[in-house]
Amino acid sequence: MTTFLDQLRTAEQQNNSMLCVGLDPEPARFPAAFRGDAQKIHEFCARIVDATADLVIAYKPQIAYFAAHRAEDQLERLIAHIRRVAPQVPVILDAKRGDIGSTAEQYAKEAFERYGADAVTLSPFMGFDSVQPYLRYPGKGAILLCRTSNPGGDDLQNQRLASEEGQPRLYEHIARLAQGPWNQNGQLGLVVGATYPAEIERVRALAPTVPLLIPGVGAQGGDAEATVRAGWRPGSPIIVSSSRAILYASSGEDFADAARREALRTRDLLQAARP
Repeated sequence: MTTFLDQLRTAEQQNNSMLCVGLDPEPARFPAAFRGDAQKIHEFCARIVDATADLVIAYKPQIAYFAAHRAEDQLERLIAHIRRVAPQVPVILDAKRGDIGSTAEQYAKEAFERYGADAVTLSPFMGFDSVQPYLRYPGKGAILLCRTSNPGGDDLQNQRLASEEGQPRLYEHIARLAQGPWNQNGQLGLVVGATYPAEIERVRALAPTVPLLIPGVGAQGGDAEATVRAGWRPGSPIIVSSSRAILYASSGEDFADAARREALRTRDLLQAARP
């Protein structure tokens, strides 16, 4: 059975890439021929995929950008399109789900059966029983929020746990769980923002083998080179996500070509930073 981690390693090697393209469609920002038309979400994103399929380690559609426009059916079609044109590239459904029991089971069914994603992002803050239903899908990935790139991440993730020996920060505790007792079948990954390269390095030290999904490069201002130096290790993939800088590289008819140029530039910058 091919696992999510196997898929990442294959895509990394075949496409010589650590770049993930985030698919966050905003019809108001589409090129003139599509602008404001939510019925064009699939076509816009499919054109981006067609232009970048040989440059990426993963695609990451953000479900809210589809659901807000009643475009879940377009998301299903888009993931099916990725399967056809880039079968070697895994799809991460960026949903950040977090619930327990039968509700978590339904969310897992949505991600892996309805949409056919290879991995899904999750909030771990309700504990292991909120993650466990996703791990019942053999080979699928569950990527836990750990140290996110938003300023408000400090409110919880950077707080120290007085009850733990050495008083680790909460994000450090999550990293240890993902490397250790929670990672029963090697299915877990972690989200760590590119705006905190020192903390990427700390997470990598605590979780040396799990894949790291690293958003924040591009429009959010994360340093691509510092990100790679902090997180990439041979055999331990990083998935460096850029969305707006690639999707909206041009507002003209050349938007797909411009997206390819920006993706190629970013991919090569990341590759050049490998130690």
